[in-house]
Amino acid sequence: MAQQVREIMTSDPVTVGALTAVSEVAHRMREENIGAVLVAEGDRLRGLVTDRDLVVRVLAEGKDPGDTTVQEACSPDLVTVTPDDEVDRAIRLMREHSLRRLPVVEGDTAVGIVSLGDLAIERDPDSALGDVSAAKSNQ
Repeated sequence: MAQQVREIMTSDPVTVGALTAVSEVAHRMREENIGAVLVAEGDRLRGLVTDRDLVVRVLAEGKDPGDTTVQEACSPDLVTVTPDDEVDRAIRLMREHSLRRLPVVEGDTAVGIVSLGDLAIERDPDSALGDVSAAKSNQ
């Protein structure tokens, strides 16, 4: 069983600039088959935007996805872990903050992302969540 976040995280997460249009981010999510994108200014992590954020903060508000930047839709107050943190710490933080994804950082630079699905596959691969998370995309 993995002990450190680096052993289960997704390396090289998809990252976009803060001024990227939401419509471009949505296309990127579809192309990459992912539900979250990190937002950065240069190498510095500034936020996380999920597919749900796009729906709730942009579409439901009647904003134009082509004219709305990801900076307006992302969650800027991030809870993060480092690659050397123990997996149990990531689990504890996700529970405490009701999170499905945690950016993995070294300093201010994003180096990965760990999801609830990653943890389910690692800790309980035979669970329903582990099965769903490990399953091939239906696209």
